[in-house]
Amino acid sequence: MKKFLFVLSLAIFGCSFPVQVTLGTPTPIPTLTPAGTPSPTLTPLAPSEPGTEQNPLILALAASTHPSDETIAAGEMIAAFIESRTGYRVVTVIPSSEQVLVEAFDKGNAHIGSLSPYAYLLARQNDSVTALLASVRDGSTFYGAQIIVNREKKFASYYDETRGENTAEAATALNQFEEKKACWSDEVSPSGYVVPFGLLNQAGVQIRSGAFLAGQPSVVRAVYVDDICDFGATFIDARDSPALEADYGDVMDKVIVIWRIPNIIPYENISIANALPIEMRRVIQRALIDLMLTPEGKAAIQTVYGMDELQVVEDAAYAEFASYVKASRLDLLSLIE
Repeated sequence: MKKFLFVLSLAIFGCSFPVQVTLGTPTPIPTLTPAGTPSPTLTPLAPSEPGTEQNPLILALAASTHPSDETIAAGEMIAAFIESRTGYRVVTVIPSSEQVLVEAFDKGNAHIGSLSPYAYLLARQNDSVTALLASVRDGSTFYGAQIIVNREKKFASYYDETRGENTAEAATALNQFEEKKACWSDEVSPSGYVVPFGLLNQAGVQIRSGAFLAGQPSVVRAVYVDDICDFGATFIDARDSPALEADYGDVMDKVIVIWRIPNIIPYENISIANALPIEMRRVIQRALIDLMLTPEGKAAIQTVYGMDELQVVEDAAYAEFASYVKASRLDLLSLIE
């Protein structure tokens, strides 16, 4: 079976995506060992239905303007496995950016693909996707953030290090930062800016313009030396960064946590188009789970999407993250890199 690589180009002024077909020498596809009985197509498909030769499902690989041969081959492996497990015809595409991918989901030019947290929220705004599988890092699909200060600032801490829990509501803990200045990591960091800023807005706390310091260890460092800002925001726990160990041996004592945002910030996920029937989505989800059970499949997912482990996830799991991002009042498009 021949494979074709489709490259999505950016739509202009709402037009549908032009699709450029690039032909070349097909890359050999390693043989995968099926993990159990193949999942059959649920019902015979009419030629016009998605998943047929005339109307194939579109698997979007990671956005890139210059994809490597290795990525292309791994994407073809994933597509071939889904075909073998479901009976659906699958082709691969490579969007030039995440913004292009989000628009492709909306216009029916992509059916399966990986989305960053912000891109996922943008796609959910037009109800074009459902989350299937979430990326797992360090044993979790979500991570948290924290508000930190220099101990000598005399701000009151509402976080109990011993019990590992907040001791007051966010508004109580954060009101002390009214008209104070923050150190942020960068303009798109979920833990180092967007979510903590949204939390402050939710609590009704007005702060001064902050300083962006290009990295979370830099935020800890600035709070430690106490010469740039009144407080900072980082992931949990940026104070343990190896970059700080040599010069800031007492950082855990001198930089304290005021309040922690629990593990509500997601990593990337694999989403599927809502235009597809629910049963079709379930069959594809099962195929992707089976794919990750094979060494070759796991390697292919890592090559294409940079994901080492996946876990089933539901859209409801993103609700709290979405509320903080909305409260930040930042433009989602500007947050997508």
